[in-house]
Amino acid sequence: MADIRTLAERQAIGREARSRAKRSSNAEIGNTDRDPVALLEQNSAGRVEALVPLRYGRMSVSPFTFFRGSAILQAHDLAATANAGIAFPICGDAHLMNFGGFATPERQLVFDLNDFDEVAVGPWEWDVKRLAGSLAIAGEHMGIARDTVSDIVATAVHEYRDRMDEYAGYSALDLWNEIVSFERMLEAATSEEGRRTILKAKEKAAGRTNESMLNKMAAQRDGQWWIQDAPPAIFHPSGPTSLLGEHDQWSNTEAWRGKLARAFDGYLKTLPSERRALIDHFSLQDVAFKVVGVGSVGTFCLVLLMVDSHEQPLFLQVKEARDSVIALHYDAEGPAHQGQRVVSGQRLLQAASDAFLGWTSGPANRQFYFRQLRDMKVSADVERMSNGVLQGYARFCGWALARAHAKASGKAVEIAAYLGSGERFADAITEYSFACATQNLKDYEAFKLACRTGKIEARSDEDMAADFRM
Repeated sequence: MADIRTLAERQAIGREARSRAKRSSNAEIGNTDRDPVALLEQNSAGRVEALVPLRYGRMSVSPFTFFRGSAILQAHDLAATANAGIAFPICGDAHLMNFGGFATPERQLVFDLNDFDEVAVGPWEWDVKRLAGSLAIAGEHMGIARDTVSDIVATAVHEYRDRMDEYAGYSALDLWNEIVSFERMLEAATSEEGRRTILKAKEKAAGRTNESMLNKMAAQRDGQWWIQDAPPAIFHPSGPTSLLGEHDQWSNTEAWRGKLARAFDGYLKTLPSERRALIDHFSLQDVAFKVVGVGSVGTFCLVLLMVDSHEQPLFLQVKEARDSVIALHYDAEGPAHQGQRVVSGQRLLQAASDAFLGWTSGPANRQFYFRQLRDMKVSADVERMSNGVLQGYARFCGWALARAHAKASGKAVEIAAYLGSGERFADAITEYSFACATQNLKDYEAFKLACRTGKIEARSDEDMAADFRM
C-alpha cells in the first residue's frame, strides 16, 4: 500500500513547486530554434506515402489547421521550459477541437477530451498551453479582437484553476466518478445563446449512431454489406481506388478473415469478458481504409463494418498508434506497446471510455487501438461560434481538462496549491498563448513556402478526389 500524505503535506508540495517553476515562467515560449518543416517531415516518416501530401494539404488551409497537425513543434519547444515537476499521463494534444461530446456505455452524453493519440506521461502545463495556444490561434483566425481573445484564453485558464481547487476537496472515489454531462453544461451555461448551442449539439449527437451511419457509408449487395469508396477519404485497401502500396494491402477484408484474424483475437484479449461476449454477436462484413483528422492523416486507420443477426451494425475503427510526440520530448517511462499507451491513457483521463476500447499488434510491426467509429460523437463548429459562445466553450474545455488531470494524476491538491487563487498563472498562460500564436504563424509561413517551392507536396481532398474521376 502507498504511503498517504496529509492534505497539508500535499499543499506544501504544490507551493514548493513554485520554486522549481515560477508561475510567471509559464509565459516562456521555449526553444523555437528549429526547422519546422524538418520536424514535420520527421513526424511523417513511416506514414502511407501517398497520403502525406493530403496531410500537408489539410494543414495548409489555415494557421489553425496547421496548429492542429503540428503537435510535434509545440512539444519540441516546451521541452526547454520549466515545469512544476508534477508529471502524469496527459492528453498531449489538448487543443480545442480535441474536446467533444460522446456517449458513455450507459448512453449518457458527456463532454470530455476525445483524442489520445499523443497521450504520454508529461507535465500537466503542456496540456493547458496546448489548449490556450489553440484558443488564441483560432481567435486570431476568426478575426476576433486581441482583447476579446485574451478574455477567452483567461476564461479557460480561470476555469481550470477554479475547478482544480474544487477537485482538491473531492475524495478519491468522488473524483473518479466525476463526469461533465450535457445536463450539467446546460445548468452552467451563462447565456441563452450558449444553452441553445448545447441543445443543438445534443440533438445532433443523438442522430450520430452506428445505425444512422449504415446507409450513409455502406450498401448491400447479394446479402452482404459493403462500405462505399469515396477516395481519398475512404477506400478499400486492395481496390481500384486504393492509395496504398502493394506491401500495405494486407489490410483488405479477405486478409482480415485470414492472417489478420490473429490481430483481432489479440484485441479481444484486451477487452473485459462481457465485451468479448457482446462482439460474438456480430459478423464481419467489410473492411475499408479511412483517412481521419489532420494530424493523423497518413497513419493506418481501418473501419470494420460488422452486423448482428438483426442486420444492426457496429462500426469499429482500428487506428494505428505511433510514438507520442510528448514521449519524444519528455523522458518518462510508459507502455512499450503504443496501442496500450493510448488505451491506458484514455481510460485514465476520460470520465467514461468507449465500451470497445482495446489494442493489438498487426503486420509490418504496426500497433493499433480499437474504438467505435461513431457513437453519438459530436465536435464543436468553432468557426461559426459567436465570441460569447466561444468564450463559453473555452470555459467548458477548461473544466473538462481540470477534471481529466485531477482524475489521472490524483494530485488535484498539489496542482491547486501551485496555482493559488490569484492571476499570476492565468496572466502567464495568456501571454504564452499569444507568443504561441505568433510562432505558429511564423512556422505556418515557412511551411507554406516549402509547399510553394516544391520542398514538400501539399494536395487538397478535392485535388486527390479528382484523380479518381479522370
